[in-house]
Amino acid sequence: MATSRQVKVDGRELKLTNLDKVLYPEAGFTKGEVVDYYAKVAPAIVPHLTGRAVTLRRFPEGVDDLDAAFFEKRCPKHRPKWVKTARVEAGPHAGKIDFCVCDSLPTLVWMAQLAAIELHPSLSLSRAPKRPTVLAFDLDPGPPADIVDCCRVGLRLRDLFGHFEVESFPKTSGSKGLQIYVPLNQKASYEQTKPFAKAIAQLLEKQTPDRVVSKMKKVEREGKVFVDWSQNHQRKTTIAVYSLRARERPTASTPVTWEEVEAVADGGDGSSLVFEAGDVLERIEQHGDLFAPVLELEQELPEL
Repeated sequence: MATSRQVKVDGRELKLTNLDKVLYPEAGFTKGEVVDYYAKVAPAIVPHLTGRAVTLRRFPEGVDDLDAAFFEKRCPKHRPKWVKTARVEAGPHAGKIDFCVCDSLPTLVWMAQLAAIELHPSLSLSRAPKRPTVLAFDLDPGPPADIVDCCRVGLRLRDLFGHFEVESFPKTSGSKGLQIYVPLNQKASYEQTKPFAKAIAQLLEKQTPDRVVSKMKKVEREGKVFVDWSQNHQRKTTIAVYSLRARERPTASTPVTWEEVEAVADGGDGSSLVFEAGDVLERIEQHGDLFAPVLELEQELPEL
């Protein structure tokens, strides 16, 4: 592959550079392969990014060089004119800033050209920043707990919401854990979803304090699954479904079926829930977008 080239993507001109640069040293996975993955996964990932403020996590020197990596909330000034932005509140000190919005294949390829390996969108649409479209739980295992333990907690969440006839959808974090999304797509606010998520996490902790923790302190997480409810916040972002992760290998946050979660919970082997870029593309070809219902399914928060 040429180290740089000029390309036209859906009618938009882009210059791709340093395509042979290795961004994942252990896997030998290059920037060109990152760009290629995002170009191919675009039909699945773009609907989940469209209309949302996206924080980029860029790794210009690869995933091993954390000193050079950085989060970028403000959309770069050198962006092409056709890259859309959304002015959203970024915090009490930053005020309102222009975030990138990824609503097309050219924009996604441009982000990959920036070595934006990880894409972190808001849980709400930029036109209604105080109204989350989902309730999210990030299940993070504290060693020696692992993805198997996360699956067992995830199934408890599924059953809890199922009792109220509310559907939930699992995806791997692409790192160590599991994430559960409950579609809302109603007029819910973060003032409702955040305390609700916290109450659920505290309930799980109260039921099994030896296996679940709801507190943020890392010293309390050893051997337990931390049910992170705090992501349900207007100024926080969560890893996008299908986004690559900056791990040793090019793994991605991947939607899975509850049957797959059950199999891991019962069998005790979490290796079947590790998906690299090529695996993700094969799964989309086989199953389509398993996370598609999250975009449209309208549900109300149950009464606790």
